[in-house]
Amino acid sequence: MEYKAVPTVVARKPFDAVADSQELRGAMRGLGTDEQQIIDILSTRSNAQRQSISAAYAAEFERDLIDDLKDELGGKFEDVIVALMRPPVEYLCQQLHEAMAGMGTEESTLVEILCTKTNEEMREIVVAYEDKYERPLAEQMCSETSGFFRRLLTLIVTGVRDDLTTPVDAVQAKDQAAQLYAAGEAKLGTDEEVFNRIMAHASFPQLRLVFEEYKELSGQTIEQAIKHEMSDELHEAMMAIVECVQSPAAFFANRLYKAMDGAGTDDATLIRIIVCRSEIDLETIKQEFERIYNRTLHSAIESETSGDYKRALTALLRGA
Repeated sequence: MEYKAVPTVVARKPFDAVADSQELRGAMRGLGTDEQQIIDILSTRSNAQRQSISAAYAAEFERDLIDDLKDELGGKFEDVIVALMRPPVEYLCQQLHEAMAGMGTEESTLVEILCTKTNEEMREIVVAYEDKYERPLAEQMCSETSGFFRRLLTLIVTGVRDDLTTPVDAVQAKDQAAQLYAAGEAKLGTDEEVFNRIMAHASFPQLRLVFEEYKELSGQTIEQAIKHEMSDELHEAMMAIVECVQSPAAFFANRLYKAMDGAGTDDATLIRIIVCRSEIDLETIKQEFERIYNRTLHSAIESETSGDYKRALTALLRGA
């Protein structure tokens, strides 16, 4: 079944970058700030259009739009607006960098960003990361992670995954399923190297076929096998790959649910997914969220957030 990715935010037509830049300047001038106007403009333009607005703003006022927004806004609302203003790849690099900065590492952020990308997307991130931080992503990641989890992420980051242009191979899928079975269920202990190699090398369409063959061969789903064979971060990473192969929307819906479940809210994850997926498949994620959890994503976010922060996120959910 072909995955249908429906965004909530699309390019605005007609679009006038100069007029938008003037309106934003007006919203930030004088006493007080018109937050609603900032939300109305930035949540209904594509990222490419926001970059044009930023350039027009610099040309018109000789000022940096992101700096001005930061001066005028605060808290989580500022985080959403600044995230919207960054080019998507640059924003993801920043999120990866923050996940590895300071004490401890946010492994689940690394998993969410790295395990869900195609090889083409991964290449862009790797180039942009080294450009921005003057250190290869793989090198920094190696110093922050360990064991088979580190090896899996290193394989993904070094771009060994087959491109989407590589034709799927049914015969090879049978063989790969047999290798996974032999490396896990069919033996005492687990040969993680085999799992890492196949999960990091095969394209997502090829993996879809491998998982079907696996079920045919073992009578168990690949998820059941991973649950029995893996633990901790490696388990989380493997499951992320499996979920993204089968339905990226379900994976992100689950991440959003976990970010809002229990005491407190994981605002960083909430903002990152809503902003990053708004132009890809946020509409599809909304549908999956409602299907899985029997409530709308809109109502969940409304009950977890407040003020301008809530208005900005729900504006992105509605889209243009």
